[in-house]
Order: sequence, then structure tokens, then C-alpha cells
Amino acid sequence: MKILTLILSILAISLVLFNATKLNFEALLEEESFTAVITIIVSLCALILLQILRISKKIEKLDKTR
Repeated sequence: MKILTLILSILAISLVLFNATKLNFEALLEEESFTAVITIIVSLCALILLQILRISKKIEKLDKTR
């Protein structure tokens, strides 16, 4: 599970970086830039969810050892 969350985190970060290059700051909410903004937001949400999953697994592991 740890390796899977690491791989998915790396993919989400790479999506953020790739879509950051597609942004047109003069017309941020038009066509290709809008798609890039949405994809960046979704990738950041996925990163947050993966971090929550990683922390909950650590807590579960600590709870079992007690």
C-alpha cells in the first residue's frame, strides 16, 4: 500500500507540473487553460486524499502495536 500511494503521489505531482506549463495567465478560464486549471485542482485533491490515507495507515499501525 505504501508503494502504491507513493507512485500515485508522484503521478499527481507530475500532472500538476505538466498542466502548469499549459496555463495561459492572460486567459486563465478559457479553453486549454481552463482544462489545465481543473486538472491541477483535481490532482491536488488526489494528493491530499493520498496523504490522509497514508496518515490513517500510520495511525492504524500504531494502534495495533499498543
